[in-house]
Amino acid sequence: MKITGEFWAQTTEGDGNFNMFRFLEREGAQVMTEPIATWVDYLLCQVIAKNRNSRSVEEHHQPLNWWNVKGRLNREVKWKKKELFLKMGGSMWRHFYHRVAGKLGGITHRLADQNELAKLAEPFYHRFARGGEGHLEVGKNVYYTIHKLAHMVLSLKPFGCMPSSQSDGVQSAVINKFKDMIFLPIETSGEGEVNAHSRVQMALGEAKAKAKLEFETCLKSTGRTLDEIRAYVAEHPEMRRPFYHVPHREGVTGTAALFVLHVADRMKSAPRRKSVAAVAEAAA
Repeated sequence: MKITGEFWAQTTEGDGNFNMFRFLEREGAQVMTEPIATWVDYLLCQVIAKNRNSRSVEEHHQPLNWWNVKGRLNREVKWKKKELFLKMGGSMWRHFYHRVAGKLGGITHRLADQNELAKLAEPFYHRFARGGEGHLEVGKNVYYTIHKLAHMVLSLKPFGCMPSSQSDGVQSAVINKFKDMIFLPIETSGEGEVNAHSRVQMALGEAKAKAKLEFETCLKSTGRTLDEIRAYVAEHPEMRRPFYHVPHREGVTGTAALFVLHVADRMKSAPRRKSVAAVAEAAA
């Protein structure tokens, strides 16, 4: 379950979003909140894009004669210098974020490419349309769907938020284009927590069906039974640690499905271990 929406509502835990994270986990969902680092990366990339856009505006309003080589060169150096420093700042931000995430065992997902998010949202929401998270909600919805990184996208936002209302209106066109997309916007409105949880629960039914079908398909592709997978995991306690890193595979979304494929690969590469009874029989 990928969480998007208004900045505060999608990150807080408590009454501000109807205790949605705890409810989702009770229903069996794995919650993926957006790291604050994505917002900082978004702001940096927006400044870079606006700098490029303002270049043509300045050339139009303050044109320089073609023979003014020094003036044109100084203007070019000024633009390039600013863009270089901004790109360096963005690269350093992403590098240190991923470095820290790696030191923590890779338990957080990598930052999405902001240029790709803007490109995916462009047909529906212009990147310079201001308000809230701008094009991010639309871009992330498409990004996490086409890259199969989430079975469902849930947008949390306060009641009456105009930028979120604009995004919700655009999302209807997005859903019409991507038929397998499951997207649900939830406002922390006056009707209360029960109604919000009920709406999420109905959408979760379809997401759970997708997850179960994916899991069964992946398990069948391994040629192993679920009991064999469980027996191997029982023999390897490191795989039962809560922060055990399960590598991602292209085209597979669920952690359970990824875990089954990962265990099956380990079973193939590891030498077959004899049972205690077999060892005792051979010794006798």
